[in-house]
Amino acid sequence: MDLGTLQQRAVQIHDLYDELNRRERGRVWKREEFMLGFMGDVGDLAKLVMAEEGARTVPGGRPALEHELADCLWSVLILAHRYDVDLGHAFCRTMSELDEAISARLAKTGEPA
Repeated sequence: MDLGTLQQRAVQIHDLYDELNRRERGRVWKREEFMLGFMGDVGDLAKLVMAEEGARTVPGGRPALEHELADCLWSVLILAHRYDVDLGHAFCRTMSELDEAISARLAKTGEPA
């Protein structure tokens, strides 16, 4: 799947969550609440990575790690959507900036880029 297709699917699930939250709570999540949810997902991901590395025991194993990575990606896609960020463009621009900065630092140390 390309990024646009992933984002469309993420928005479909976002819209389902909005409908569910309207029915169950009478409101939808605000943008900052999506960020707080993402923070929780990142914490869960950290525990699963530690488990994958043998540093702790967490139920779920590899399927739980895959699920949490997908949850985190969903959150990033939705935050980009909610803040009207062209994630593909921003990603390419950021990678170019990082490439340039890292290559410049490597050149200073005499290492080949």
